[in-house]
Amino acid sequence: MDLLGSGANIVLVLVGFGFLVAIHEFGHFIAAKWAGVRVDSFAVGMGPVLIAFRRGVGVRFGSTDPTILKRTGKRTIELSESDLERLNLGETEYSLRALPLGGFVRMLGQDDLDPTASSNDVRSYNRVAVWKRMIIVSGGVALNIATAIAFFVIAFMVGVRFEAPLVGSVVPAAPAALAGVQAGDLVVAIDGNHVSTFADLQIAAAMAKPNEPLILTVDRASGETHTRIDLAVAARRDTHAGVMSIGIAPAASTELVDESDARPFLFGALARAGFWNHSPDGMPAGHSWGIAEAQPSRDEFDATFRAGSLLSVGGMTATSYDALDRAAVASSGNPLVTRWSFAGVGEADIALNCAPTWQILEHTTKPALATIDYEPGLLGLSPLVRIGRVPESSAAHGALSEGDVILRAGECAGPRQMEFRVELLKHAGQTIALRVLREGVEVDAHPLVGRDGKLGVEVGFAWECPLIAQPFVVTGPTPGRTTAVAPFNLMPLSRLVSVDGHSIGTWTDFFRATTEFAARPETASLGPLVLVFTPPTPSARPEPAAIEVDSALREQLSQLAWRPMLGPEWFAPAQVVLTAGGDPLKAIGMGFAETKKMVLLTYLTLDRLFRGTVGVSQLRGPVGIVHIGTRVADRGATYLLFFLAMISVNLAVINFLPIPIADGGLMVFLIYEKCRGRPPSPAFQSGAMVAGLVLVGALFAITFYNDVMRLVT
Repeated sequence: MDLLGSGANIVLVLVGFGFLVAIHEFGHFIAAKWAGVRVDSFAVGMGPVLIAFRRGVGVRFGSTDPTILKRTGKRTIELSESDLERLNLGETEYSLRALPLGGFVRMLGQDDLDPTASSNDVRSYNRVAVWKRMIIVSGGVALNIATAIAFFVIAFMVGVRFEAPLVGSVVPAAPAALAGVQAGDLVVAIDGNHVSTFADLQIAAAMAKPNEPLILTVDRASGETHTRIDLAVAARRDTHAGVMSIGIAPAASTELVDESDARPFLFGALARAGFWNHSPDGMPAGHSWGIAEAQPSRDEFDATFRAGSLLSVGGMTATSYDALDRAAVASSGNPLVTRWSFAGVGEADIALNCAPTWQILEHTTKPALATIDYEPGLLGLSPLVRIGRVPESSAAHGALSEGDVILRAGECAGPRQMEFRVELLKHAGQTIALRVLREGVEVDAHPLVGRDGKLGVEVGFAWECPLIAQPFVVTGPTPGRTTAVAPFNLMPLSRLVSVDGHSIGTWTDFFRATTEFAARPETASLGPLVLVFTPPTPSARPEPAAIEVDSALREQLSQLAWRPMLGPEWFAPAQVVLTAGGDPLKAIGMGFAETKKMVLLTYLTLDRLFRGTVGVSQLRGPVGIVHIGTRVADRGATYLLFFLAMISVNLAVINFLPIPIADGGLMVFLIYEKCRGRPPSPAFQSGAMVAGLVLVGALFAITFYNDVMRLVT
């Protein structure tokens, strides 16, 4: 399992993170030196000393203190300035410590964990003026902000690639869909504020206040015509993600994803799309790992796959995924003639399968444990659940096989996707009794469900199996609309035999026959649409269900279309480059603007955390930062620099919060001392420090747990 990323990336991110911590502490250090305070230690990291340097002692593995104690009989901090000068010793030890989780500057007369610490020495921290101590306390934050600005400026001088603010897909029944947002919309502003990247959209949604709609200004293209419109979108909490969301995904490019997390699943997606099934008449057969010739094994694919990109569709050059979408709509479901390029292999012609765009059957009522809002289907019917890839690391490995169709889960026969997931959540940490259809034979399986209520397998829909899940009686928001099949009281696991006289072998056959029926000329007398089912009972005979197709239902069916079997999720997002174009003044302006935005965003995140619209599960600690950073490092040096700039801003903001033990808490004490003429009592400061330690410790424990769970689930 690729938990964190490559070793080189881990080292790179740790070095970057350590550098930011060192910069923060260096800010305190130079401020203390400027104020004339004696600094005993400047440390990067926490815990045992790995290596240290002190003038007059040199470099040592471990601290220099034992050497000085042996030489003078005193600890360094006990030596006077005259002693240090006589012995030619530097007053400050510079050290690198074992845990790259922080750092510190130890000054004479100051101890974060002991408010009573003081010294009568004229160079002690407690003897300098309050305003100088304020500068010392804020030095780290100031240098982190300056570093962030510098990193942003360098990144913008070169140019940073981000996901473009272009809508690729809209989640059915999500806020964006209800507001009228469409795939292909280019979002140019939110609440009047310019939008540069897709991340800006996600952040705006996550930071949105409940019940206060966001005003999205979008450019919508229709042929050569572009229209700018405003749409009011009310974000709502995504229970799975733990943040507010509007339900959109970024637009896709023509480049296939080539990420380690996606590659195991890409094999199945390419196989279903027909990469190895056929080659259009007159086209040369593919090559390399059997493109359009013979399907390779999963191991062969993993070993030989190289980055690939779509070149053309139907002979027309493809510049984005939209080319596939447009061709599929006009395809009548026939395979698309496509040409691809693969690194180190060359080009190949592939007939790409199309799939139906199903109706959205929205659940009217949902159990408390439900995590999805709708099922894809037609006329109130939806497919059974199909098991996809079963990794060896999954607890279900050996109990379930790829291609298993779920006939029963627990006590639920013919579960839809929602019921299946709810049953898994009910059995979290336990085995669950499943009845599956495996290569035409019914088999009992008892896989172990993870504590998170998941099997650790790929879960999809059994489109190749003409059995139906529990039919919908009503669909849509309360009170719901009666479905076309509601009057027939169909049983789950009934087999669909024919539609309008056409024999049905798959759900695609069902879709084709139904939409062709609805597409007959307006002048044609349609009559009823006759569906024939076989109930799941012994010796059952096929039974007809005649559906009256009125104008409203005909309109709904006529809007259904075909789409590429290979969806946009298997392509890298369309990107935009943010750059100053080599103009240093513009880069500086962009750097200041980005720093200001990140400062405000950090405070907004804390505000939304207390409001409950951002979940605690979204907080990340050092492990999470490294995990994200290793992925960021793969995107290039400028994006890594941009990422470190964001972390630097966060370090500054978090450190300056009014929390005891943080710089902000010390600043509050200094403001109190300036106003009252004396510091808070030692007892109060000690209590505050203990509370601060408990808070920081709890936060560290929560974020560490979140980080680890993200890695192992």
